[in-house]
Amino acid sequence: MDKLSNLAKFKATCPYLGRTKTSTLRTLCTSASPRFPAVSKLTEKATKCPVMGPALHIRSNQMVAGYASLAGSAEFAKIPEHQGIKPSAADANKCPHASKALAAARMAEDLAHAKKAKTAKAAAAKAAAAAPAGCPMHASTSEAKPKAATAGGFDYEKFYTEELEKKHKDASYRYFNNINRLANKFPIAHTGNVKDEVEVWCANDYLGMGNNPVVLETMHRTLDTYGHGAGGTRNIAGNTGMHLALEEEIASLHRKPAALVFSSCYVANDATLATLGTKLPGCVYFSDSMNHASMIQGMRHSTAKRVIFKHNDLQDLEMKLAQYPKETPKIIAFESVYSMCGSVGPIKEICDLAEQYGALTFLDEVHAVGLYGPRGAGVAEHLDYEVHKAAGQSPDPIPGTIMDRIDIITGTLGKAYGAVGGYIAGSTDFVDMIRSYASGFIFTTSLPPANMAGARASISYQKEYNGDRQLKQLNVRDLKNRFESLDIPVIPGPSHIVPVLVGDPALARHASDTLLAKHNVYVQAINYPTVARGEERLRFTVTPGHNVEQIARLARAVDETFTELGIKRTSDWRKLGGHAGVGLAEPEAVTPVWSDEQLGLLDGTAPALLHPGSKRVVDQRAVNVTREKFDDLLGPYQETVASVDALKADLPLAAPALATSIPAAVEVSA
Repeated sequence: MDKLSNLAKFKATCPYLGRTKTSTLRTLCTSASPRFPAVSKLTEKATKCPVMGPALHIRSNQMVAGYASLAGSAEFAKIPEHQGIKPSAADANKCPHASKALAAARMAEDLAHAKKAKTAKAAAAKAAAAAPAGCPMHASTSEAKPKAATAGGFDYEKFYTEELEKKHKDASYRYFNNINRLANKFPIAHTGNVKDEVEVWCANDYLGMGNNPVVLETMHRTLDTYGHGAGGTRNIAGNTGMHLALEEEIASLHRKPAALVFSSCYVANDATLATLGTKLPGCVYFSDSMNHASMIQGMRHSTAKRVIFKHNDLQDLEMKLAQYPKETPKIIAFESVYSMCGSVGPIKEICDLAEQYGALTFLDEVHAVGLYGPRGAGVAEHLDYEVHKAAGQSPDPIPGTIMDRIDIITGTLGKAYGAVGGYIAGSTDFVDMIRSYASGFIFTTSLPPANMAGARASISYQKEYNGDRQLKQLNVRDLKNRFESLDIPVIPGPSHIVPVLVGDPALARHASDTLLAKHNVYVQAINYPTVARGEERLRFTVTPGHNVEQIARLARAVDETFTELGIKRTSDWRKLGGHAGVGLAEPEAVTPVWSDEQLGLLDGTAPALLHPGSKRVVDQRAVNVTREKFDDLLGPYQETVASVDALKADLPLAAPALATSIPAAVEVSA
């Protein structure tokens, strides 16, 4: 009764639903009542309605009676006995009938309590001022009234309302769903109701490191040793050994002399670009047209001149670079993986142009660190895969490699590494200058030690173990192949991003809601200004934690949703001449960043795809290496029976080899 898709049907007939903002209704129906957790906040409100209140009471009793009559029948009781099973109360949730009966009973109990609470307040309500006729939810206490404008003054509340109305009218208003990812059930989450579980298909925890055992173990140890907060800015009391060790780990990852950690990569990009543009005399920025908002904001804050070149267009970039003297300070700002379309920047070629025209290179590897390269340093490392693989974990730069040619690398700890924070890496003096001048770093409370320890453990583990990166890419190939076979319009790209074109903001939102309400699939709609108008999409992210059955089920759910809502498919876009790279008459060939050889498909060393019931791999050698890195601050790790059992129960310790061919590995049937 709380499905989001049903709300629109009743907004025209129910006064409360009709006058309440959609965003408010969404929050109410996805949040559990704090007093009655079996029902949503919206259902609790509905118990006060003269129409819905009695209806809810009757319906809940019917549900309980129906399940109770089934569960109480003699024939039903004999089913487990016939199999030699004597179920206990703890086994009830394993049975679909018993679990539904328990849920119905909880709901009925909570509705009954809500009704009693309403009755108890009836006497006090009579003494209060009469509410408007009709639904009691019109009571003035249901929503706080905005502060009245001062006579002759500016009406601020009216301004806020009008600005929000603009977002609603063009369907670009952002909705935040209540999604709580479960550490022991990745990639499963619960909604506002803890009993309502969904599959998450759009989180940026690309590798599932947010629940990796050695990461959680390290964070727990750090929390017990150093407590929660950092204690202040890095300048005052927040400069801990965990921060310094993390920066050393990041510098080693990118084979750069130094690194600096920020509270997020948005802040890192903003603060660094603003500082560079302010300090470099006459600096000119050359910015890719699809750069992230954090980079755009940083360049704007610097007040330096900004020249925008067409996305990944080297000819346009060179033409614009050539307009300025070589001695003019110049910075080319671009990304390795563009997160909304999945395209990859021409890093080597941009380095060539930068050297030719005397420019610095500023590379954002936010959606690539952890995911590309033999050690997870990003696309710049991946482009010299064998060279970096042979160099092992040496922190020294490798002259001539593309990663060494990049002057400034920025990355995040909050995506593939499953933590929080951002960073820059580069020369010692460059990093020290940003540390000394960037207000976004200087005046911000530093991240807590436990977060820093978790991020460092995650980076360390991924530097040592390549299997998660490989398995993720195999799953990406599988999903893209399934979508292609179903005529689902995937915007082509060589990276791990799986963007599905919808082309309409309201339809994209409706598709997201439908997948959540009918298929328990959570994927967020991406609308303007994140993407251009008319290029609205659903952006799917596949992880190594998704199994083949989940991937197949997702493909079917998206297919059914496209049919139900009449969303254009690839063939439809082709008839229109193509759009956003989909349905083009002569599409460009797309070669994945990860080759079959790098994935281990040619020599049989690729990780096995997950099937229902199988557990993810934890590499014990990577765990041991990571634990040893914390000996100086946390002491040697003391193995306990409980921790060993927990590690083994959660994830297996050895990765079986993939013994099948490429098609069998990628195109597993449901």
